Amino acid sequence: MPATPRRTRSDALENRARLLEVAAQVFAEEGLDTAPAAIAKRAGVGVGTLYRHFPTREVLVDAAYQHQLSRVCERAAELVARHPPAEATRRWLAHFIGYATAKRGMSSALNAVITSGVDPFANSHALLVEAVGTLLEAGAGDGSLRADVRADDVLLLLGGLAYAAQHGTRKQADRLVDLTMDALTAGAG
Repeated sequence: MPATPRRTRSDALENRARLLEVAAQVFAEEGLDTAPAAIAKRAGVGVGTLYRHFPTREVLVDAAYQHQLSRVCERAAELVARHPPAEATRRWLAHFIGYATAKRGMSSALNAVITSGVDPFANSHALLVEAVGTLLEAGAGDGSLRADVRADDVLLLLGGLAYAAQHGTRKQADRLVDLTMDALTAGAG
């Protein structure tokens, strides 16, 4: 008789989530050189717990990146539920800028993951298209955003916003968000 799969304990899920949050922050701030024991300590767990969830540094980096990106993308639906679509879009773009700025230091860690043969970006495009699509669909529905804009086109704009956030000033990135919103709202309705 096959064994019934065991549910993961809630404290184990909390430990995993805390490890992912701390790891993403540490990799963004300090790069890949931080010792796993230091990440575990900052997360308030033992190093054995870290290795139980993430047996290699590459697995940890990939999981931290996926976790952060998923949270950024989930925010689109949360904002649409609480704000008019154009305002939700503006807020999400600003949130994305914060995410892009925070992950600047994680780039070297992600490059190491890619070198190991793991593609941390395999699902990124689909997640981002869905998030942007949620915003665009809501805006087209109420007439506050143009209906002829495609999510993948907005993603190309987001690439420029992310670059500005990482290599320019926050004020410049804010101006680019304003320009993007001008483009998304021009002729709407």
